[in-house]
Amino acid sequence: MQSTELLKSDTFGRVLRLRDGAGRACIRRDVGAARPWARWLARRLARREVRALTVLAGVPATPAVLRAGPWGLEREWLAGRSMHEARPRDALYFREAFRLLRRLHRAGVAHNDLAKEPNWLVDDEGRPALVDFQLASVSRRRGPLFRLLAREDLRHFLKHKRTYRPEALTARERRILATPAWTSRIWMASGKRLYLLVTRRWLGWADREGAGDRAPRTDRTQ
Repeated sequence: MQSTELLKSDTFGRVLRLRDGAGRACIRRDVGAARPWARWLARRLARREVRALTVLAGVPATPAVLRAGPWGLEREWLAGRSMHEARPRDALYFREAFRLLRRLHRAGVAHNDLAKEPNWLVDDEGRPALVDFQLASVSRRRGPLFRLLAREDLRHFLKHKRTYRPEALTARERRILATPAWTSRIWMASGKRLYLLVTRRWLGWADREGAGDRAPRTDRTQ
């Protein structure tokens, strides 16, 4: 690689965009730069991402893993803007986003972080892509817990659809939105307060549940 650009640096390491002499780019998640007390967690999150993306190899609109090791991983760069920047209102975007989500779940992957708009990209053709699989779960059997997580993925997707295309929501989709899983109800009642305390006061994330600082550039891919 001929050039290196720092996209993010925080408790869990650094995220870099690397370019070779031909201008081709990839993303490196460097967990070796994490703070010593957080390095074990940074490595665990990197392994989860590698596992999920390996299972999803060949699925369009998800980044491919290029290299991985104890130092972290390198993965494909997906050009596009974050959902909250692009503000998609095209019906095609949401139809294809739903199909993409179904492909993830059929492969046995639940993303688990789709409430954050920066994890949804809008590419140059207005189509969806997904990034940041650090919290993803992989399940071969797709048992009850996986189905619950997959439903929550869907519910978070529908929250975005409600924001940008509320008139397109079906009656079934509105019912899903109105009935969060018991895990989400517990999270909203107690866990989210602790999360905000840790991310905003201790780690210094002051935006969109700690996601916006992961997207400092409009052409980001995370």
